Amino acid sequence: MASGRTILTDGAWGTELQALGLGPDELPDLWNLSHPERVEQVARAYVEAGSEIILTNTFRANRLAAAGRASEAELAEVNRAGVAISRRAAAGRARVFASIGPSGKLLMEGAITADDLRAAFAEQAEVLAAAGADGLVIETMSDLTEASIAVAAAKATGLPVVACMVFDSGKNRDRTMMGVTPEQAAAALAEAGADVIGANCGNGIAGYVPVCARLRAATHLPVWIKPNAGLPELEGGRVVYRTAPEEFARWVPDLVRAGANYIGGCCGTTPAFIRAVRAALEEACA
Repeated sequence: MASGRTILTDGAWGTELQALGLGPDELPDLWNLSHPERVEQVARAYVEAGSEIILTNTFRANRLAAAGRASEAELAEVNRAGVAISRRAAAGRARVFASIGPSGKLLMEGAITADDLRAAFAEQAEVLAAAGADGLVIETMSDLTEASIAVAAAKATGLPVVACMVFDSGKNRDRTMMGVTPEQAAAALAEAGADVIGANCGNGIAGYVPVCARLRAATHLPVWIKPNAGLPELEGGRVVYRTAPEEFARWVPDLVRAGANYIGGCCGTTPAFIRAVRAALEEACA
């Protein structure tokens, strides 16, 4: 999937939708039906900033993560609309990779079974693929078993699959919540069939440079990295991210040297971050 250069992906969706009025208790995915123009505004802003791949507003649009918030029929429409919105915004200038997030349930606690996960992820992946997504991104995963199940379900669609874990734990913030290392994640995700492996959320860009290098050393697959705009802080009852676009972009050459084939941003990043990353990539390749 990767070319000989680093490909620019997009930035955060949740925090951008919040800036457009999404309430703290609202499910962002449902805005695909209630406020499609605002969702498209976010997607188009990333395309205009230079993103070559944009995601979809479908992170929690599976029946486990959205339980009690939407019916299965409504979620299918949410997923279809998510792809349609991003494809309109892309207008042929970017590829659309549909987002699939975690279930929000823990296998180890017995709150869910592997079969439940397999069915829910397959259901969502099939709808996203049929709607015209160019690829699928399994992202923000903490449980490696759940991530592997999601990858296998997504691969059944025949689309390229990106699989990303959150490395935010341990003394050096280089393990998942379950204690999984980059090396262990790389091996398991590759075995599950991922075409691209990586990391997103949970860490700032400086923290993901060594994680990226370890992923690169552990696999022949392309590496996808989408860090947060620093670590979240509470200010006046709301979460804020302190890293500025220029500071974020200063680490881009280090991330490229560490082996990142795809670079974008996660929580707190904006189109301004993507423009700054694009400039840094252009300078690095000059």
